[in-house]
Amino acid sequence: MKIPELHIADLVARIPVIQGGMAVKISMAPLAAAVAEEGGIGTIAGSGLSVEELRAEIREARRLTQGIIAVNVMFAVTEFAQLVQAAFDEKIDLLVSGAGFSRDMFTWGKERGIPIVPIVSSAKLAKLSQKLGAAAVVVEGIEAGGHLGTDRSIHDILPEVMAAVSIPVIGAGGFVNGEDVARTLKSGADGVQMGTRFALSKESGAAPAWQEAMLKATQEDVVFVHSPVGLPGRGIRNPFTQALDDQVDLKSKTCDRCLKRCERNFCIMSRLNLAQQGNIKDGLIFSGANVHKINKILSVHEIFEDIKNGILSLKEEER
Repeated sequence: MKIPELHIADLVARIPVIQGGMAVKISMAPLAAAVAEEGGIGTIAGSGLSVEELRAEIREARRLTQGIIAVNVMFAVTEFAQLVQAAFDEKIDLLVSGAGFSRDMFTWGKERGIPIVPIVSSAKLAKLSQKLGAAAVVVEGIEAGGHLGTDRSIHDILPEVMAAVSIPVIGAGGFVNGEDVARTLKSGADGVQMGTRFALSKESGAAPAWQEAMLKATQEDVVFVHSPVGLPGRGIRNPFTQALDDQVDLKSKTCDRCLKRCERNFCIMSRLNLAQQGNIKDGLIFSGANVHKINKILSVHEIFEDIKNGILSLKEEER
C-alpha cells in the first residue's frame, strides 16, 4: 500500500511532510538533512542567521543529504531580501516564507527557477499567492506555534483553501503524530507541515532545557503573547510571559534593527535566542497548541516511522 507523495513544482517528496522552519537555530542543517533523508522536505530557518551563517547551513545540509532542502525566511526580518538571495545562490530546492507577505519573492523565484511556498491563513491570500506564481501554499491555523496570522482553526480554513486553489495545499498547525498527518491527508490536503514535533527531536538545535520545558508543558501552559512583529505568537508560559501579562517594562535598551517594523515591547530575537540557549526563565519558547501530546524526544527516523504507520493504519481501516 503506497504512501502518497507530495509534488511541488518538479520536486517529489516520498513522504508528504514538510518540517517547519523554526527560527534562531532550532531548524538547522542536521534537522533539515535528517528529514530530507527520510523522504520529507527538510527546512533550514534563515531568520535570526546572518547571510554567511545561512550559506554555511545550506552547504552542510547538502553535504549530509541529496534530499529536498527548503529555506524559511520570515518576511518581517530586515535582511529578508539578502537572506533569500543568498539561499537562491546556494541553489536551495524551494523557499518558504511567512510572518508577512512578499510579492517580490515570486518574481525572484521565477527569475531563479526556485519554487516559492508562502505560509497563508486564508483562502483570499492563497488565491493571491497562486495568481502571483506560488508553487504551493502552507495553510496555518491558530493551532500553530510561533507567529499566527489568524484566530481560526486549521480545520476550518483548510477546506476553504482547498476549494479556492489548484496548487498543492499543505496543512499546518497542531499536528504532532502520524494519526494527525493521516487525518489531514484524508481531508484532501496534499501534505502536512509539522514544527513542534520536530523541535522535540534528537536532531533539533534546541537546548536540552528548552526541550525539557516543552515536554513538561500542559495544555494550560500554552499561551499567547503579542510579538513585536505585530502578530500574536503562541508559546509556553514562563516568568517572561508572566511579566508580559503583568505589563512589566521589558523594552530592550539596545536594538539591532532585526525587524523591518518593530513595536519594541520586547526584543523578540534576543528572547528567542535566550530560550534556544537554555534560559527558559527569561526566554520566549514558541510552541504549537498540542505540545502536551508529546511526551518523548524522538529521532527524526522514529518520527517518520510513526507518520508512515499512521497513514498506513488509516488506509487499512478504510479497506
